[in-house]
Amino acid sequence: FMTIFDKVSEDIKTAMIAKNKIELMALRNIKKELLEAKTSKEAAGNLTDEIAVKVISKIVKQNRDAAQVFTEQNRPELAEEYNAQSEVMQRYLPARMSDEALTSAVKDIIAQVGATSVKELGKVMAVASRTLAGKADGRDISDKVKSLLN
Repeated sequence: FMTIFDKVSEDIKTAMIAKNKIELMALRNIKKELLEAKTSKEAAGNLTDEIAVKVISKIVKQNRDAAQVFTEQNRPELAEEYNAQSEVMQRYLPARMSDEALTSAVKDIIAQVGATSVKELGKVMAVASRTLAGKADGRDISDKVKSLLN
């Protein structure tokens, strides 16, 4: 069984041989962040794929935000580079949920928690963000929970 970390390390070698600059930058960025995460208190030297997914999701979000800023500043070449890196990183994340799947998952979590109003948003979000980490964007989860609790 190959962990996400092992896969990234293997893919770095492949990207080096192929001289794929964007892919290499993206993979080295992931590896650096994963090595930092490995020494964190949460991982305690044991970098699970669950932690790796959280870390990579965070980098992808930061890259997308940066790309948006560069687009607004009329720097398309930089925006493109960040978006291209995000595409590479996306390969190591679980597939994104469809809107139907997200609705269904959130309904199940609401039932499981027993929430009946928006006042219980926090309780539902605590379970939902943990359960759906990497499969859906935090903002999408939050919007879905609010719309279903209203």
